[in-house]
Amino acid sequence: MNKSIMQARLKGLSTLLMAFFFAITAPTGIAVGVAMASFYDPYSPRALVVEGILDSMSAGILIYMALVDLIAADFLGQRMSSSPARLQAGAYIALFFGAIAMASLAIWT
Repeated sequence: MNKSIMQARLKGLSTLLMAFFFAITAPTGIAVGVAMASFYDPYSPRALVVEGILDSMSAGILIYMALVDLIAADFLGQRMSSSPARLQAGAYIALFFGAIAMASLAIWT
């Protein structure tokens, strides 16, 4: 069999599998949530620990995505690397002040 035909078949299969899992993710999550609602105590120590762990994992993913996908493209690009050192220092200072401002907003919520 031709290699390009085999690759096309795998692409179609992987697309089908991704669409299937995308379609069943939300209904499965809803079903699990409804099943757990009957015996779930949101103020138990175990629930608070699990919620804290999941919240910290979510925050870690958001921080990683912000640093790698958004900020790295700006700070590692050709325009920034060819800029004067004063502009680069100002950009880093602005970045850190923005991060501090966002962290202080998190204290209030």
